[in-house]
This record gives sequence, C-alpha cells and structure tokens, in this order.
Amino acid sequence: MTVDPHAQLYASGKLDPDEAKALAAETLSACEDGELYLQFLATEAFVFDDGRLKTCDYSRDAGFGLRGVSGEMTGFAHASEISAEAIRRAGETLRLLDPAKNPLAPPPPRSNRHLYTDESPLDAIPLEAKIRLLEEIDAAARARDPRVVQATASLSASWSVVEIVRPDGFVARDVRPLVRLNVSVVAEANGRRESGNFGFGGRYLYDELFALASWRRAVDAAVDQALTNLESVPAPAGEMTVLLGPGWPGVLLHEAVGHGLEGDFNRKGTSAFSGRIGQRVAAPGVTVVDDGSIAHRRGSLTIDDEGTPTQETVLIEDGVLKGYMQDRMNARLMGVAPTGNGRRENYAHAPMPRMTNTFMRGGKDDPAELLSRVKKGIFAKSFGGGQVDIVSGKFTFSCTEAYLVEDGRLGAPIKGATLIGDGPSVLTRVTGIGNDMALDEGVGVCGKGGQSVPAGVGQPTLLVSGLTIGGTA
Repeated sequence: MTVDPHAQLYASGKLDPDEAKALAAETLSACEDGELYLQFLATEAFVFDDGRLKTCDYSRDAGFGLRGVSGEMTGFAHASEISAEAIRRAGETLRLLDPAKNPLAPPPPRSNRHLYTDESPLDAIPLEAKIRLLEEIDAAARARDPRVVQATASLSASWSVVEIVRPDGFVARDVRPLVRLNVSVVAEANGRRESGNFGFGGRYLYDELFALASWRRAVDAAVDQALTNLESVPAPAGEMTVLLGPGWPGVLLHEAVGHGLEGDFNRKGTSAFSGRIGQRVAAPGVTVVDDGSIAHRRGSLTIDDEGTPTQETVLIEDGVLKGYMQDRMNARLMGVAPTGNGRRENYAHAPMPRMTNTFMRGGKDDPAELLSRVKKGIFAKSFGGGQVDIVSGKFTFSCTEAYLVEDGRLGAPIKGATLIGDGPSVLTRVTGIGNDMALDEGVGVCGKGGQSVPAGVGQPTLLVSGLTIGGTA
C-alpha cells in the first residue's frame, strides 16, 4: 500500500487540508502576499570515529510557518504544533501589518516536475547496515596506508515533506530526500600530522553512497589528500597567478560573487552589483548561472519554499550582468519575475533569496594548456573555510590542497595558502576558462541571515591573474 507522505502533516482532530486552505484565506485576507508553510522533517546522523560509533541521532519534527507580506513589511509566526488553533493564534501576529494597498499577488505557476524520489532514505536500509558501512570505511582508510592514524566517517540523511498553502487556494507540495557521506583522515609521518577529507551526496536514496566503488573513491580521495599534505611546503605570499581546479573550488564563486547577486541586497542597494544590469562586470567568456532544476543535485528543489518552480537563471552572460536571484517579495518590489530562489531553512524561518546550484559555465580552453601558461603561481585544487563581506565582495579562502606552479608544471604541494581578493575584481581577472566544467560532489551548506540550506557549486578550471596569496613562507 502506498502511503501519502503529506498525511504526515495532518492529524485527525487537529487539521485537515480543507481547514488549512480556509485558515490561509482567513489569516492572510488583508495581505498582499504570503503563505501557510507546513513541514514534516525526519533526520538521522551517524559518526564513526576513533574505531567506534560516537554519534547515532534520529529526530522527527513538524510545524508550520505563517507569513504575511504587505509592501516591504513582513509578518511571520511559527509553531511546532500543526493545528487549526495554533494557526489562528499565529494569525493574530499578522494584524500588526498595514493593510495591503494592492490586491493579492498572483500564485506561482504550477509544475508537475519530479527532480527526485518521494521515498525516504531513512527507511530503506536497516540500522545495522549503516553502522557496518561506517566500520568498513574506517577499516579501509586505515588499511590504505600505514601513515593513517585516525579516520572519521559520517553518514547523514533527511526526509522533508512540505506543503505550501496560499490564501487564494493555491497548494503546492514537495517531498525532499537528502543524503551525504563524508570521510576524514589524519596521516602522520616524522612527527608531522596532516588531514584530508572527501564527501559526496545529493537528493537520492542511500544506494549510491553504499555502492562499493563510491565509498572507496571517497576513502582514496581523503587519504590521498592527507598524504599529499604531509609532503607540503610553506605557501608563498604575494600577488600571483592562480589556477583554480574544477568543481568544488566554485565555492569561491558562490561566496565572493553569488551572495552579491541575490535580489534583497540589490533592491536595498547594498551589493557591489546593485544597479549594474547590462554592464560588464566580468571578463569576456564568463557566464554564471543559478539552476535549481538539475535532477538529484544537493542544491536542487522541484519548487522553492514559496511554491515557485525552480529554473535556470542566467546571472552573468559573457561578462555582462543579466539579472539577480529573486524570491516573490523582492521580485515584486523590483518589478521583475520570481526566479524560484525563495528558500528557508525550515518552517521556523521566513523565506529569502538564496542560491541553489550556482556555477560558471565551461569555456573552450584545454586545462593542460591553461597550466602551461602559468610561469609562477599556484594551483588551488580544493578549498576549506572562507569569509566574505557581501557588501564589498571581499573574501579570504583557505586552500586544503594546493600546489606550486613553475614554468607550466605542477611543483610541490603547499600548506597555509589563503586566497585574498574581492568577487567583482576576481571576475574581471579571469584569463582562461577550461572546457571541463564540473559541479561539486554534493556537500555544500550555505549560510545567510542565520539560516543554513544545502547548496551546490561548480566551475571549470579557471586561470586568474593577480590574486593575492596570504602564505606562510
């Protein structure tokens, strides 16, 4: 028997679908826009560290968020109890809003797309099998090389059921699976310790993570990075040419440029890209898009958290700024169409413009030829943490795996390299765009305004001139 996932949102005697529609119409009657957002969320997380299972968490949560919008004002209330009584109480908050001067905004277009399965990843595989996988990963990492002295494997999944009810009777539904596997190791030699890590995941079931070839690839990548870092030398400092690898290094693009292309910052005039539509903001050939409609990707959504179908949005095309990522409110106030980028962490948060999968499209250059152009610089293969000022676009990013480059050849791995610059400037300094565009492996988490959401990044190999490297040499 097939069970309707959305039955998780309704309980006899507390709320039914018809009551939800009636309450949305009642509580949002004086608003220009808004919705009743219902959510059920199940999550689990396992961490195997130091040869034993250290974390085994499982949680279930359900609740609603009620949002009303009038002009630039937003009223929002939420509760962890899905009931008619709780929703009516939340509706009292919206009375503080000024009455809408305009009629209710039209609903989003409907979509019958399914970018991922409705099934829950939590239920398909027994607990014993999940723990056994982590044990096998731990053993494989330690057996891979005698220098591996510590291994940590983590497995996590979530299953979210959402329903968006508007005052005009529009109802949108989505069921969102998400899984992730991560492997971290520490290698030691001659009294020196270095780490390496690798993770992957997406909006699918556990099958891909449990495949032998998949998790062994993760183990090999993490161990190889740690062993490479054992041979690293202090990073140089100064301004130099940087070759950025494909895939995950797109996180630099995400942080340094992506947030500045979100609608709210540009409506308020606080972004370095505000008021620059139609202007050249990047080197010729640079095309940046946000696309939440790629099947099974970590940052993808069939619909955003306002019910708008996700889409491919071209932000920068051949170096020229074309548009911004928009939720419903900022799009309305800016006189443009929503782009399916209204996202929220969960029912306890109001939506805001957020990235989904943000990446630079590939070019025509051979990556090997790009390397040959570098007389003296570094090759940044992977990044760790970073910081960015959204207003100015200034950023600092630390490299977790990088190499010296001299006369077009890779040299020694380096330790302690930090990339320093600003997003708008970096885009103008791109001198080569590889034909090897790749998306990341599915581990990104984006933070904004106290909310965290899964996100994807990507790029081809990029040659950038004149970046500042903060090193240790």
